[in-house]
Amino acid sequence: MSREFFNVQPVQAALDTLFTHWQPTPAHETIPTRHTLGRITAQPIHAPHDLPTFARSAMDGYAVRAADTYGASQTLPAYLTCVGTVRMGQVPSFEIGQGQAAEIHTGGMLPKGADAVVMIERTQPLGDAKIEVLAAVARGEHVIQVGEDVGMGEAILPAGHRLRPQDIGGLLAVGITSIEVAKRPVVGILSGGDELVPPEEDPQLGQIRDINAYTLAALVEQHGGTPQVLGIVRDTLDEYRTRAQQGFREADILVMTAGSSVSTRDLTQQVIDELGRPGVLQHGLAVKPGKPTILAVGDGKPVIGLPGNPVSALLVAHQVVVPLLQRAMGQQPRLAPTVQAVLSANVASVTGREDTIPVRLISTEQGLRAEPVFGKSNLIFTLMKADGLLHVPLNSGGLKAGVMVEVVLFQ
Repeated sequence: MSREFFNVQPVQAALDTLFTHWQPTPAHETIPTRHTLGRITAQPIHAPHDLPTFARSAMDGYAVRAADTYGASQTLPAYLTCVGTVRMGQVPSFEIGQGQAAEIHTGGMLPKGADAVVMIERTQPLGDAKIEVLAAVARGEHVIQVGEDVGMGEAILPAGHRLRPQDIGGLLAVGITSIEVAKRPVVGILSGGDELVPPEEDPQLGQIRDINAYTLAALVEQHGGTPQVLGIVRDTLDEYRTRAQQGFREADILVMTAGSSVSTRDLTQQVIDELGRPGVLQHGLAVKPGKPTILAVGDGKPVIGLPGNPVSALLVAHQVVVPLLQRAMGQQPRLAPTVQAVLSANVASVTGREDTIPVRLISTEQGLRAEPVFGKSNLIFTLMKADGLLHVPLNSGGLKAGVMVEVVLFQ
């Protein structure tokens, strides 16, 4: 008789159980900084020197001694003598003395003796290298000081940080041209089902194209892993076992998707349980869609069994596979981007279950409206029409139209 799954657990409780049996030590590699977009820092990074390394102008104008401008105004300007021009990328060969100024452009190095910059809009040229200063400046005004951007030894980035374009720019600005990052975990993705054919084939009646492997591969890649599509396996124990064991050896994390029938779910659980100890830790999550999900650890590797329905597989993978990838790379917890919107329709739920509802966001004069995109768990176009996900909390009994909700945006 088939074993059904009634001992369901919330997603976080199931993950906590898995994490007690799987505590990975992320592998590291050193790569050029310019190629680190989206990678995870392996170690804290500190500035090797000050930035900037010299005081420089934040404006086009004149480098001056601030004291020489005190009291200056349009009706009573200060008169200074321009003694030179600061050339970009060069150290000025002159100093600024009392009553003197030097023409300077944004980013130019302040000459010795100068301690402020007067904006060019606050000056008026006169003959014989004279200028009028029409407004006073304070010491340090319009000047970027040594170390103002970052000081030597200052922490730039923590370990476990996902690198963004601005991070790459900051690292290169202080001369850090290579860094140590977490290696991308390899995620094997095995599709199971007699009804499946590759996407490039024309399915016969009763067959469908396998899209789960490729939506999951894209999700893995988006979150920093290296997907390895292992192909389609038929619903026989021997073939399923052989292909799963091969994928398990090659990957750091194994993800399997199978059909929705009870017999197929039992087959998946048996194969996963044979991959190593302790085996299946949780069969059944208190979520919709995605209840028949399996979480397991086999000899130090996580194994996830996802439902075969495309929407179920992808939505549960967001909740389960993504945290595994983050843990494998030592990544700090990262908040997903969210927006607030008014719910446009009632959303029903059952006590003891978390629901994940795709929603479309519509801009109105009153703000954003979240419109649920209802559909069955095998209809992938329900997700294509959606902008994000609405999570209905456990035991909430649903949500009423008109309430303000938080929508997790698709990245």
